[in-house]
Amino acid sequence: MSALATIALCWRVERCDGATIGLTTHDRDLIVDGLVHRAAPGMTPSAVVRGDGLEADTMDVGGALTSSAIDEADLIAGRWDGARVAIFAVDWVTGALHAALGEGRIGAVELGDEGFTAELRGASAALDRAVVETTSADCRAELGDKRCRIAMAGRRRLLRVVAVADAVATVDAEEPVANAYGGGVVRWIGGANGGLVSAVAGSAGTTLTLHAVPPYAIVPGVLVEVIEGCDKTIATCVGRFGNAANFRGEPNLPGMDLLTRYPGG
Repeated sequence: MSALATIALCWRVERCDGATIGLTTHDRDLIVDGLVHRAAPGMTPSAVVRGDGLEADTMDVGGALTSSAIDEADLIAGRWDGARVAIFAVDWVTGALHAALGEGRIGAVELGDEGFTAELRGASAALDRAVVETTSADCRAELGDKRCRIAMAGRRRLLRVVAVADAVATVDAEEPVANAYGGGVVRWIGGANGGLVSAVAGSAGTTLTLHAVPPYAIVPGVLVEVIEGCDKTIATCVGRFGNAANFRGEPNLPGMDLLTRYPGG
């Protein structure tokens, strides 16, 4: 039998929370590196194009929505956002690797009547990012990252949700300072939302106002990790954190309206 006649495409998809699945275009399940690659639902790829230029490599993959592999609700909830995907060809007779075709992360996902289509962005897609940051009055760092340098020890708290109304959640302990969690996040530890993250728009006392309603219903008593945030203003950086030396913004830089001024205006 010709070697080309026994080639099958395989996909290894690793979500950001560590959950991993294997899929294949073959008509039966394959075991590759100890992971079962399912033939159903499998995935249908667009043409795989590799180039030696600096253009970002992208391709589309399509698949069926099933509760056993990729669920529609999980796609909508964002569980698959940013998942790492490795694409490779194997010999479906021996399981031997023929060629690594590339890897990347899942970008835009579209849902349709017959399934989903996901954009796969290769490593060269990072070249699309701006080389130099644009100026801004607000800080461009994230609270606690290597540029901000604020220690996050003590700024992460395990709390329980005692009540929920749409995008407003009430927890069992008050915030340490006013609007401490505004600009922060809630990591859902228990319940149907376990593993997901919700952005916090603002907080007051024991109340957290989220940017959006969580994808799944919340049962009171669920455990969450609440991480403090920052509104990225110089006033907060100085007054609350005493971290002006690491402020990554230009609050005193003149704006574009300076160009429109005229003598006597």
